[in-house]
Amino acid sequence: QVQLVESGGGLVQPGESLRLSCVGSGFTFGIAIMGWYRQAPGKERELVATITRSGGTTNYADSVKGRFTISRDNSKNTVYLQMNSLKPEDTAVYYCKRFGSNDSWGQGTQVTVSS
Repeated sequence: QVQLVESGGGLVQPGESLRLSCVGSGFTFGIAIMGWYRQAPGKERELVATITRSGGTTNYADSVKGRFTISRDNSKNTVYLQMNSLKPEDTAVYYCKRFGSNDSWGQGTQVTVSS
């Protein structure tokens, strides 16, 4: 079955960086549009970034443009989210998503930005 496993979250100070990874299995990763979402306490889950199959097209939420970069390595069935210049408002659980007729989600990884 489809599995998405995120990793790379943690506790960092404002201004620092993290790189999240999401490994997919149980589907043809190279033809899947992938994305990252996040959900902060008491808030709805929101889209952070998406990337097309080849990685040629990416889209970002306005709140992360210029700071976050989504990328993928289809040979490793992995999508990444490089997060730079982190802010306290970036604190959330970050989820990986495979877009499809039946969307699939990972279990999430916690990112906490605090001094």
